[in-house]
Amino acid sequence: MKFLAVFALLLPLALSAQQGTTAAQAPDRDTSYIDANGTAHITRVVPLPQDLSAQARAMLARPVSDANSPQTLAERRHGTDVWQARAGAASRAVYPVNIATGRIAGVPVRIITPLSGMNPDCVLINLHGGGFNSDSGSLTETIPIANLTRIKVVAVLYRLAPEHPFPAAVDDAVAVYRAMLKTYQPAHIAIYGTSAGAILTGEVAVKLKKLGLPQPGALGIFSGFGDFSREGDSQSMFALDGLSGHLDPPSPGPLNPHYVGQTNPRDPVLSPLFADLHGLPQTLFISSERDMLLSGTTILDRAFLRAGDQTRLIVFEGLPHAFWNNVSLPESREAYGYMAQFFTRNLNH
Repeated sequence: MKFLAVFALLLPLALSAQQGTTAAQAPDRDTSYIDANGTAHITRVVPLPQDLSAQARAMLARPVSDANSPQTLAERRHGTDVWQARAGAASRAVYPVNIATGRIAGVPVRIITPLSGMNPDCVLINLHGGGFNSDSGSLTETIPIANLTRIKVVAVLYRLAPEHPFPAAVDDAVAVYRAMLKTYQPAHIAIYGTSAGAILTGEVAVKLKKLGLPQPGALGIFSGFGDFSREGDSQSMFALDGLSGHLDPPSPGPLNPHYVGQTNPRDPVLSPLFADLHGLPQTLFISSERDMLLSGTTILDRAFLRAGDQTRLIVFEGLPHAFWNNVSLPESREAYGYMAQFFTRNLNH
């Protein structure tokens, strides 16, 4: 069964990596064939968007092979940890903060605080990305936000799949939220995340409603989805790096079975698209045009709107999945600004 690129590969594959497409083999014209089932078999020649910054254009112009390069879970986790440490250091050089570690309600956390002028009445809870099997965001997703908002950020280092499938991550996040309610008013708490963390943010909001706990003051769903039962349209077109890199044709069946475990993919907590979403907090949705989770983000945003919730959706031009983790891009700094402004406005009213 195929995995989303964001979730990567959890087990070694027996298949050897295939040869990547060469310049001589690359298509130089657009083609389109629609089969009897409505499946589109297409090629497209897509120029770089000229509205992007020079840094973003350089990033998108980097050659990336489309060969399949499988990883073991251990290799993925090691590589993600190395990247997160390096990217976190780059973020901290631009957005200085204090970083500590600890435990809250028995759950390991990172605690990121501004160097000065911290708002003592508010707190942000970050649920990091990483495909539910690794940590690709507890630093990169928190450092800029703590600096810009002057609010403490608690990054929940929740249990990972496949060792701990759903609902372990939800349970850990809810436990930390319960602990925060002992110190902070719910209206002064926000929960947010990117990718897997964005998905988890929606799941936690639905779980809190099911438990009868007060909702936080705001949610941030930054490139996620709310339905594990099927792929969105953008997942058929974009890989982790957008139009570059390896991408398998879509296949039927639930997404990320190592996280889903034995749960029905349409369970309303696992897949909030099937939940009663009425009464959820104000929510900021952010994605980008070459994001494989663009469809999932916009579909969940519309589900919130149909339920009568207040949302704001921001979609960036031409950029790939979770581009804001690259602190060198002007577009990333713009995205951080929108996130910080949203949290500051909604938690300080």
